[in-house]
Amino acid sequence: MREKIAIVDDEPGVLRALKRLVEANGFTTQVYASGEDFICDSLEDVACAILDVNLGGMSGIEAGRRLAANHIDIPVIFITAQDSPIVHKEAMELGCSAYLRKPFLGDSLIGAVRNAVLESHHK
Repeated sequence: MREKIAIVDDEPGVLRALKRLVEANGFTTQVYASGEDFICDSLEDVACAILDVNLGGMSGIEAGRRLAANHIDIPVIFITAQDSPIVHKEAMELGCSAYLRKPFLGDSLIGAVRNAVLESHHK
């Protein structure tokens, strides 16, 4: 059964804060500082991914596209501080589980993670 929550953000402080929040709510995490590191890892035990849209190098949207292209069916929660209608549309077309604009409430993220994990376990 998939158990880990993958968190991808290139800002170390944000990555630490997200890791603490998710783990404080009973989940196991695996953190990545880049989309490339995330995509290159074994994702067999990942229940869902939290992907920052604006990463240095490969964007979160591109990482989501690569998951889809490789038929890796992991629910994705996109997070972004720089929202745009085009990015929002791309995220929705990729079938994201949630799309959150920074700053967001911790409860909003945890609710999205719980929904994504349930979605993952029903696949």
